[in-house]
Amino acid sequence: MAPSPSPWRHLLWILPVLAISIGVAAKITSRTAASLPDAPRETVPPTHPTSPRGNGAKSIATKPAPLPPVRYRTNHAAITATNLAVTNAPPAPAETTLPETGPRTVRSIFEAQLALDRHGISSGPIDGAIGSQTRAALRVFQQREHLPITGELDAETRQRLTLDGPAHTSYTVTTNDLARLRPLGTNWLEKSKQDRLDYESVFELVAEKFHTSTNLIRKLNPAANWTNVAADTVLRVPNAQHLPASSKAAFIRISLSLKTLQAFDANTNLLAHFPCSIAKRVEKRPVGNLAVAVAARSPNYTFDPENFPDSPEAKQKFGKLILQPGPNNPVGSVWIGLDRPGYGIHGTPHPEQVGRTESLGCFRLANWNAEFLFTIVRAGTPVIVEL
Repeated sequence: MAPSPSPWRHLLWILPVLAISIGVAAKITSRTAASLPDAPRETVPPTHPTSPRGNGAKSIATKPAPLPPVRYRTNHAAITATNLAVTNAPPAPAETTLPETGPRTVRSIFEAQLALDRHGISSGPIDGAIGSQTRAALRVFQQREHLPITGELDAETRQRLTLDGPAHTSYTVTTNDLARLRPLGTNWLEKSKQDRLDYESVFELVAEKFHTSTNLIRKLNPAANWTNVAADTVLRVPNAQHLPASSKAAFIRISLSLKTLQAFDANTNLLAHFPCSIAKRVEKRPVGNLAVAVAARSPNYTFDPENFPDSPEAKQKFGKLILQPGPNNPVGSVWIGLDRPGYGIHGTPHPEQVGRTESLGCFRLANWNAEFLFTIVRAGTPVIVEL
């Protein structure tokens, strides 16, 4: 009898299908495992910065290289630091615009002249240019402050020479200013007929009021209508002023070779230093010990034809003429008479020529310096004139 068929024979076709499915699953599992990253390992962060070396490279602990010196801009001496890193800091500007308010160190020759002027040390009319009178003023300041005497606006001098306020200020022209203006006669006779020898122009008035040159006033006010300045016109000017003297002058010293006048207190502290014009002729230069005899503001002036023999007035024998006071009077706004007849210290209508041109025998100062000197002298103040 033939054997009966197995009851499982109809399931035999399933076996090949299962084998194929198992093989496919194994391949998928192996590919997935290969694409997964290794489990992260616990690491200790390095104590030094790391240097990247491209994708997949190891992080290697390295010692940082020293940074180059860092230089800072300040008002004072340069500060240098090393090994200082600043993250996300903006680049330092090439220059810093500092405010004009003080106290602060000076930044230019103009500001140096301004600061010296406030110390009573005049460099002549403030003009922002360095010349012989500015160098002389710097040397005097350096000597007073026990600095190296260079005559230059060097770093040490800048640190000691400060401004306590703005370098510029404004000035409003008044109706009184305009009322003072009048043309100046061209000869002695015409000048003797004027009621006052006052300023000829507004810029001359303003320049003298602020111890500067007319050229600088023009430069500071390029839009000003100088041919017809109206009242209430506002002008930009140097903030120049003489600070009040700490005491009266114990003596005055005039150097003929340096063409300077200096005033000192009883302890020989310098009160003032001014450029000074001296006599053209050597025999007219008084050397030795003199003294102040009299001092007057707004003096008149006597024209003597003997002193000006080549003038038309002398040739026509007009005799002596009296010229009225004013800043354009030949002796300026101040007369400080000495105890030698005909000699004195006085102002001038031409401040830019002080120390550069010569006189008949007297000692000329800019009007603003003569006015300061007037406040610190008295009758009897010794005046020593040296070669």
